Amino acid sequence: NHLFTSDSYSAGYYSYLWSEVMDADTREAFAEAKDVFDPTVAGKLRKFILAPGNSTDRTEAYREFRGRDPDVKALFKVRGFPLPK
Repeated sequence: NHLFTSDSYSAGYYSYLWSEVMDADTREAFAEAKDVFDPTVAGKLRKFILAPGNSTDRTEAYREFRGRDPDVKALFKVRGFPLPK
């Protein structure tokens, strides 16, 4: 019920959920490489996401890392939901 009590809480909740999408999609990058320690993926993660911190636009940084926007299907997969077609 408290999710709908104020706009600020729902906006904050959305940001947490979106960070889970980015997390799941980042894990998917390593899964696609078939190696959780893949040096190429890890290097791109370090270069575009971790090293710059908040000094760059996060959306652009993620696009540089993955070559696209985060895919919500990755979170569906993690949570066991059927993937939309």
